[in-house]
Amino acid sequence: MKKIIQFSLIILYFSGFAQEAKLTVANKKYEKFFYVDAIKIYEKVANKGYQSSELFKKLGNSYYYNGELEKSVEWYQKLFVLNEDVEPEYYFRYSQALKTIQNYEEATVFLEKYYQKTNSNRLDKAQNYLAVIDQNSDRFLIDTTTINTQYYDFGPAFYNDAIVFTSSRPDIVLVKKKHKWTNQNFTDLYISKISNDSVLSEPENFSTAINSKFNEASPVFTKDGKTMYFTRNNYLVGKKGKDKGMDKERTTLIKIYRAELINEEWTNIKELPFNSDSYSTAHPALSLDEKTLYFSSDRPGTIGGADIFKVTIHNNKYSKPENLGLNINTKGRESFPFIGPNNSLYFASDGHLGLGGLDIFESKIIDNEFQPPTNIGKPINSSFDDFGFIINEMNRGFFTSNRKEGKGFDDIYQLTACFSRLNGQITDLITNEIIPNATILLLDDNENVISKTKSDENGNYKLELNCKQKYFIRVKKEDFETTETVVTPLDNNKTVVDLKLNRTVFPITEGTDLAKVFDISIIFFDLDKWNIRPDAARDIQKVIEVMNEYPNMHISIRSHTDSRQTHAYNELLSDRRAKSTLQFMVLNGIEKERLTAQGFGENQLVNECADGIYCSEEEHQRNRRSEFIITKIE
Repeated sequence: MKKIIQFSLIILYFSGFAQEAKLTVANKKYEKFFYVDAIKIYEKVANKGYQSSELFKKLGNSYYYNGELEKSVEWYQKLFVLNEDVEPEYYFRYSQALKTIQNYEEATVFLEKYYQKTNSNRLDKAQNYLAVIDQNSDRFLIDTTTINTQYYDFGPAFYNDAIVFTSSRPDIVLVKKKHKWTNQNFTDLYISKISNDSVLSEPENFSTAINSKFNEASPVFTKDGKTMYFTRNNYLVGKKGKDKGMDKERTTLIKIYRAELINEEWTNIKELPFNSDSYSTAHPALSLDEKTLYFSSDRPGTIGGADIFKVTIHNNKYSKPENLGLNINTKGRESFPFIGPNNSLYFASDGHLGLGGLDIFESKIIDNEFQPPTNIGKPINSSFDDFGFIINEMNRGFFTSNRKEGKGFDDIYQLTACFSRLNGQITDLITNEIIPNATILLLDDNENVISKTKSDENGNYKLELNCKQKYFIRVKKEDFETTETVVTPLDNNKTVVDLKLNRTVFPITEGTDLAKVFDISIIFFDLDKWNIRPDAARDIQKVIEVMNEYPNMHISIRSHTDSRQTHAYNELLSDRRAKSTLQFMVLNGIEKERLTAQGFGENQLVNECADGIYCSEEEHQRNRRSEFIITKIE
């Protein structure tokens, strides 16, 4: 019996030794990012009953980093079942993984725990983020494209009348070796023309000068089509670079390169000066004026796994990279930036609140400042990775997703956006005068400013809104009350919203009619009378107060009637009313020499309501008016 026990212990010893040996091999592959190979070994060990937090972390991470978040759920779950202390990032990753299987309730629990452990100020937003995403949803129509394969197809960019995208498909032009991270071919750039009906042509190899035996991805082109920036492994002129300070066999990091189109050939391929052999730089994007280059990097100073940075471009020289800051970057990953025709930054993130994996977010750029980003919602975003969003002036574009219904590992989808053009005119509430240079702010439901413009010389303004989204329009102008209204466009049609501002500070110049300033165009008198009624006295008192404030101001009092009496009668009546008003003002302290009074009867009608023409009571009333015109002021 003793021998049997000893023999069993020997078997267990060698079995445990064998598992440790396998783990050593798997760990080396894990450290080199050979996740596909590492997963095979880790799972064999786990299926033998071996348990440890390190094993479950690395198995979960291997699936997570390889974009298969739904498969990481099992291993992160086993990690937390062990009830051991784990780093805060595992709460975040497990939350993200749970979203891919649409277990949002438990995902929110772990997300809140992550925010608690990291003392994040985002905790309050985690409570209702799904409702906010729902409000932003249904702004786009999406469809598949014909260029997808069973491999990786992602990262489209506009290029003339085509798109250039990234793919790991086998290529008859270049012989590519396989990437040990994904166990697929290294990626190349392909081009596909866009027809008038948005159909994409059969893809072709973009350029043998650009494509190498390593990875190329994420191009962006200048508007003239003569310059491109793209991502590639650290490889130039047939030489492969190394990541300094790391294992010699580790996969080469990625950099951004620039190329020029000369005589229809891409040449002068050069890496950008802010690249490094110690970290990755990828996914270039250009500003609308092409003076700023955006990109993603895990360089020192990064807040999370990868951040978005920018550099200015001047005469092919580049400034020091600048992190876009906490409004954009998180402790997660931010990548695939794109500047839309509406001057918004679109980017992918798994650090901001989303539906799972990478989601696409939009940040308006106002006065060179990036506003808090919003999740663009379904159907663009899903519980899987969604990234590589681009859109043109026609509100058509593309994005990438690895959602289950796709054909391959990553697929390119086309999109059509629903945008409504909002326009209108800003005028004075009382005088209907146009108001130029008023500030118009567009705010979301949380009162975040997402767009800003000014009214032009004719008081007109234009804004671009997403369909089916509630907005607040706030108008500000010096000397006027700020006004606000709500608008919710439903479709691509134009929405017209004219806005009126109430003046708080009034111009006091010669020719100004104080009756319009104070909205007292009608001084009421009893029928056929000219004595000042109490309600008329209150209105006239406003003019008296202004004249007391400006002791050198002179006023011409002018009274008008409608046409429903004889000319002679109306002239006499209006003249008596004007002089009665003058007398009232003198009795209330205004020097008589500062006043003149005259009745004009029906001689200065403001509409067509003359004798013999039928008009409504409202139309006649417009002619029964009093004016207080400033004739002199010092």
